[in-house]
Amino acid sequence: MNKDETLHYLDQLGIKYEIVEHPAVYNMAEMEQIELPHPEADAKNLFVRDDKKRNYYLLTIKGDKRVNLQQFREENGTRRLSFASPKDLKEKLGLEPGSVTPLGLLNDSEHQISFYLDSYFSQQPRIAVHPNDNTATIWLDPQDLLKVIKGLGNPVRVVKM
Repeated sequence: MNKDETLHYLDQLGIKYEIVEHPAVYNMAEMEQIELPHPEADAKNLFVRDDKKRNYYLLTIKGDKRVNLQQFREENGTRRLSFASPKDLKEKLGLEPGSVTPLGLLNDSEHQISFYLDSYFSQQPRIAVHPNDNTATIWLDPQDLLKVIKGLGNPVRVVKM
């Protein structure tokens, strides 16, 4: 789904969100240069795969955190992890680098990608994500985001990162 289709999908589900259009951003440093509301809700998304390229994971964490993939692997029982390639990102989520978002799971037709959400967001009223395009940011309730992804059938875990 592209941006318009993603927003329409959320509207059809009755998911409330706030949206701001902005110039394309490709990383958190560029995102910080744009004056947006709710900086405490900024999320960073990492698309990773195991060493056998059998399992893919989408990790959504607080924007200013760093993830130790070795520690994540140990705590979550995965094989050795590395970042997925831009080709994998396009094939699995239909996204380009810089546009990674949990809403990309709308494009995971096999619902195979596991979603891990930083537990930080379970204590927050909103989370900021791209609507499958890095020229806009939407803020929605993290519980609504989890409801959408669980409804797709993807494995979902909320973990401390």
